[in-house]
Amino acid sequence: MEQKPTFIADDNPNKDINVAFFNLPLCKRLRELTTAEIGKLVSVTGVVTRTSEVRPELLQGTFKCLVCGNIIKNVEQQFKYTEPTICVNALCLNRTKWALLQQESKFADWQRVRMQETSKEIPAGSLPRSLDVILRHEIVEQARAGDTVIFTGTVVVIPDILALASPGERAECRREAPQRKDSAVGNGGVRGLRALGVRDLSYRLAFIANSVQISDGRRNTDIRNRKKDADEDDNQQFTAEDLDDIQRMRNTPDFFNKLVDSIAPTVFGHQDIKRAILLMLLGGVHKFTHEGINLRGDLNVCIVGDPSCAKSQFLKYTSGLVPRSVYTSGKSSSAAGLTATVAKEPETGEFCIEAGALMLADNGICCIDEFDKMDIRDQVAIHEAMEQQTISITKAGIQATLNARTSILAAANPTGGRYDKSKPLKYNVALPPAILSRFDLVYVMIDDPDDQTDYHVAHHIVRVHQKREEALSPAFTTAELKRYIAYAKTLKPKLNSEARKLLVDSYVALRRGDTAPGSRVAYRMTVRQLEALIRLSEAIARCYMETQVQPRHVRLAVRLLKTSIISVESSEIDLSEFQEVHDDGNGGDGTDGTGQDDAQPSNSAAEPASGNAESGEGTGNRPGKKLVITDEYFQRVTQALVMRLRQHEEAVIQEGTGLAGMRQRDLIQWYVAQQNEKNNYSSMEEAANEVSKVKAIIESLIRREGHLIVVDDGRQAAEGEAAEQPSSVSRNDRILAVAPNYVID
Repeated sequence: MEQKPTFIADDNPNKDINVAFFNLPLCKRLRELTTAEIGKLVSVTGVVTRTSEVRPELLQGTFKCLVCGNIIKNVEQQFKYTEPTICVNALCLNRTKWALLQQESKFADWQRVRMQETSKEIPAGSLPRSLDVILRHEIVEQARAGDTVIFTGTVVVIPDILALASPGERAECRREAPQRKDSAVGNGGVRGLRALGVRDLSYRLAFIANSVQISDGRRNTDIRNRKKDADEDDNQQFTAEDLDDIQRMRNTPDFFNKLVDSIAPTVFGHQDIKRAILLMLLGGVHKFTHEGINLRGDLNVCIVGDPSCAKSQFLKYTSGLVPRSVYTSGKSSSAAGLTATVAKEPETGEFCIEAGALMLADNGICCIDEFDKMDIRDQVAIHEAMEQQTISITKAGIQATLNARTSILAAANPTGGRYDKSKPLKYNVALPPAILSRFDLVYVMIDDPDDQTDYHVAHHIVRVHQKREEALSPAFTTAELKRYIAYAKTLKPKLNSEARKLLVDSYVALRRGDTAPGSRVAYRMTVRQLEALIRLSEAIARCYMETQVQPRHVRLAVRLLKTSIISVESSEIDLSEFQEVHDDGNGGDGTDGTGQDDAQPSNSAAEPASGNAESGEGTGNRPGKKLVITDEYFQRVTQALVMRLRQHEEAVIQEGTGLAGMRQRDLIQWYVAQQNEKNNYSSMEEAANEVSKVKAIIESLIRREGHLIVVDDGRQAAEGEAAEQPSSVSRNDRILAVAPNYVID
């Protein structure tokens, strides 16, 4: 009453007050409701699966006697249509002839909700149980399909109309005709189970609620609606203590990487996938055009990988972290189960819409495992939900467009059981291009044997099994992560002019690289990838709690997208263009450019050794010939060079002297010396061949990948060198450093 001043100020003295009870000390599960709870005030929790339309219910009727015309008011309805027993006029003995005066009767809002057990409460080997809940007055339309709700009210027993009806007869309430007294049919004795109480089993439990509480963290306001006061309502969700904790998390040094490490701490490594999941949880900004068209802000992520790569672990963790989330398997899901279906109401005979997984995960995340095992017809059904975020249904006289504003996290296995690096992504996954293009990020997880990685993974798994929770030490707890994500999603960052220009330039560069020879892009770059860049940039800005998208956010988004589309490439990389640029000034004498390294002899005609599987078959390093290397070799050399540059940079920072960078000549000499210690070279020609390939890789890391930057071009250091080779000498004397936005996994 204190919170409703308008209610008190109302001049109506006959206003009814509906009492609602909540926060009972004990909340029962659906399976615990028995006949012992009938008539008691209890709280029960479950997931709403279906809601009916709101209908008027007759509470107190005003009747007119059709015999004498007398009016009888305030006839209370006893859970059914109840007429006066007898006319109040002493001269009128009418008992059956009544007319309801609807204008003078009292009605209330009424809604029926179907509640089901949550997946955590279902015992092993059991089917989920359901219960009908009746809502009245102000609590109607507070629960929607997919919400985890706590209902407080009383358990009642109602007749099971379906059990009383004859087969094929329409199930509805009707008055039974009185039996004729002169019926010739007598007691026929015991006939099967008819006289043993079967008819007495035609009852079922129902729940009459007087309060509704949303237990999954959703407030009464939706952060994605278009109300003007939405921002004010969002800020009221958090207390001052919550805001202080959020600001403390934001001020933590290197907090972005710590947020990433807090995602699925039981899984070792896979930092890029954890970044993608974090950004998917944050999401972009939903926008609407002047025509009312919804521009998607949610991110869709697909994980393709070999078995035993923790794909399902990521999906399980995400579904448990987000309140409105659904975990399902593509093999056992149909198109109707994922989107929506039209079902017939058993008691009324009317058609209603049954929510599917995507509708249940509205404003949440839908995790679909075994995505590649879905039938083609079922995959086509989610095209609209993935891009337009709506579900259109035209069936059984119902034409509706339903909201499915959800992010999709899908996991798929390669077609052959193992990912084949020699083939592009489309030949490794049984997914059509129309589905792949709707995913903002597609990551490939390959289970390659590696002693160091295998040791760390095994050590992490054994430690988790041994010490359980003590083995995990994430920087932020799950509760802190949920609070931070919930607050960050209330921000709506906007693009500034610099970020907008960088987005356009990055998209043009990606399109140009898509059609360039030797391109390693897994699928065609379209406008959907540009929109993905915008959504990723907005999600990164939300993560940093900034109201404007900065150019550094765009650069990180571009790097994530490049990592996604390039990590699924063919196993061969063409570096011919960088080899030609490098060898242009050698004059055909085969000078390697380093000048004085004993392990780098002059031999431009050196062919790769037949036993070196990393250098590729039949490829040379002379100008005019193609230089093709394996992706595994490219990644290994890149990691070695980047690690060496990072170590040198840390040493320079600690000493406080020198320039944070390393000359290309010294970097190549260090790499060749490391390989020479491992006895990887069987001849001087093989060593010279690898020198040329390392130089081409460095040029590619600078010009195409953007992982390295040139701190000093080396022209001043090359003034005293040979004048006939200015470009080659200057390149070997230039100082290289790792790009600031490059992250080593």
